[in-house]
Amino acid sequence: MALTLTELLAQQHSYALLSRTPGSIEVLQGTLEDVATIAEIPLNTADGRPQEVLSLVPYRQVTERGFECIDDGAPLRCLVVTDRSTVTTQAFLDAHAQTETPTTIEGGAFDQSDEQYAETVRRVITDEIGSGQGANFVIRRDYVGTVKGGDFAAARNAFASLITQERGAYWTFMIVTPDLLAVGASPEAHVTVHDGTVTMNPISGTLRHGTSGPTAQALTAFLDNTKETEELFMVVDEELKMMAEVCSSGGQVTGPSLKRMSQLTHTEYRLRGTSSLDPRDIVRATMFAPTVTGSPMQNACSIIAKHEARPRGYYSGIAALFTPAAGGSGHDLDAPILIRTAYFADGTVRVPVGATLVRHSDPAGEVSETHGKAAGVLRALGVLGDAGRRAAGTPEHHGQAHDDHEPRLSTADEQALLHARNERLTPFWLNPQSVAPNAPYVGMTAVVVDAEDRFTTMLAHQLRHLGFTVTVVPWSDVSTGSLGADLVVAGPGPGDPLDVTDPRIARMHAIIAARVEAGLPLLAVCLSHQILAHLNGFALARLPEPRQGVQLTVDLFGKPATIGFYNTFTARIAAGGVPLGGPEVASDPATGDVHALRGPGFASVQGHLESILSRDGIESLGRLVHSALRE
Repeated sequence: MALTLTELLAQQHSYALLSRTPGSIEVLQGTLEDVATIAEIPLNTADGRPQEVLSLVPYRQVTERGFECIDDGAPLRCLVVTDRSTVTTQAFLDAHAQTETPTTIEGGAFDQSDEQYAETVRRVITDEIGSGQGANFVIRRDYVGTVKGGDFAAARNAFASLITQERGAYWTFMIVTPDLLAVGASPEAHVTVHDGTVTMNPISGTLRHGTSGPTAQALTAFLDNTKETEELFMVVDEELKMMAEVCSSGGQVTGPSLKRMSQLTHTEYRLRGTSSLDPRDIVRATMFAPTVTGSPMQNACSIIAKHEARPRGYYSGIAALFTPAAGGSGHDLDAPILIRTAYFADGTVRVPVGATLVRHSDPAGEVSETHGKAAGVLRALGVLGDAGRRAAGTPEHHGQAHDDHEPRLSTADEQALLHARNERLTPFWLNPQSVAPNAPYVGMTAVVVDAEDRFTTMLAHQLRHLGFTVTVVPWSDVSTGSLGADLVVAGPGPGDPLDVTDPRIARMHAIIAARVEAGLPLLAVCLSHQILAHLNGFALARLPEPRQGVQLTVDLFGKPATIGFYNTFTARIAAGGVPLGGPEVASDPATGDVHALRGPGFASVQGHLESILSRDGIESLGRLVHSALRE
């Protein structure tokens, strides 16, 4: 029998309180079931009837995709909903007042000091981004404190505080189970599915401000900031990889817009596409958001395991609510990221927070960002009062004391600054995509070799736009034979292109060499372009500064092209000039960096034509494919 709200708040049962619309709270009660895999989430009863399920998906589920993690065995916990009701926020607050117990958090501190975290930031920038391991990585640390007055009471108090103080959250929630208690205010919807429409909502960039919002000066500087802008473009690229994998229509990008919280403002885009996949398959293919892991995803998981001392638990996982669709067929999905969340257990509260580290991150700035992200939850826990930030060790936002007295940016000026960002982006992903009219390669086949960077899903989508029937194959499943395709696309990936001790790099060398020797059409991208250039006698060098998410306009065989670059290594024309008898070269005349090659039966490009940063990407792809297919 369903319990009343007052009864639920009086003792710890299995239930969830979700605030997804202002002024109301959904109360979900049910039974618990832990499962091993995403596919086992019980969306139907034993006799096949659809049922509603709220699943807490821990970070360790990335092992389902073959990715590395520090595995803590956190369960994939499912609340099978047997009763749902909706109450007003005020009704909850009234019921909470009847059972409220004073609680405090004592002895709280981050498990890594500011100095230790700053040193981690430096190591990741130098050792990982600087060596070509990826474009960005999210490394987290945890605020840990001792709960006085009871975990359950502290969780109720924190939830009551969040629903009254924190604005702009996508979900504010309290999820209660016997050994897992979580309270949070997540700003970010990772993935939703409704009537076959899939939406993803990448959020990036963080501006700290006072409770009345950012000043005109602060917001203008934030929206003009190169690091914040490129960080958002990189996570959009990463989520487009996921959209291109699960949606036959690719992903159309809309935005950007501002996401305002009580103490922070973020920037966000929305990505939409259509899919007929089971929503569990969509969850599995999109584990997890690049805004809380990094890119490329597989390598980001390895870097996280290397630089984080503790397992992540549920941090950066998702809370996935599967609801039977109104039409009676299948389920809709609403899945926010588990961030800005406090976890209570055995008299301890833990609040994990992270920062996105890119090539020009400032360690002190990333330290400050973790404090800012923790502040809303810590305030709800009573750790931070209106004047308590400095006492808790939280760096002050520059100029924050004057926020309430300084001018605000007009809506028109704000929108102009936001949409100026799109002037740099390709129309291809900003518009609906389909097979191009009179597509030139209808009836032809292409195999895309994935070297552990899922940019290959976006490449495949663009090739389909040109008419190809496309298959994406992992490098480990590819022999050095012809692959039986009209065109082979050797894809991008992390790492040193000369490190043949790495089985992945060695296999890519063999695939590319075999294809060229056979005289069969080949297009090589990024890492594979470097390997192809090396096979043609060009030197390879590490760039003085990585080009991760950098947009350049380069000469592409006599025609300028604006392209997004994600590379740490480059092929380079040596002092002696282009190797005799070699391919045609498009290069930077000042540095000798080789941007593209073309020869009999092959073409290659250093940049990512599929990136949202490649304004001329689809046209350039068509030109290079044409070159590769020439006899």
